[in-house]
Amino acid sequence: MPQLVFLLLLVGGALLLYRRFVADAQKLQKRSQEMQKEQENGAIGTLVKDEKTGEYRVKRDDE
Repeated sequence: MPQLVFLLLLVGGALLLYRRFVADAQKLQKRSQEMQKEQENGAIGTLVKDEKTGEYRVKRDDE
């Protein structure tokens, strides 16, 4: 029985690590595509509209 619990914990941990790896890879791919579009356009950054004030600002890396 303890072997089964250990195996389940091991599989669960591996699944969590895999999901985190996939999420990080997707985030990096999205950022890479955005940077490529910026280079194609000759842009310095991407502007986003602030919903509260209606003003545009340069998009931060954490968005």
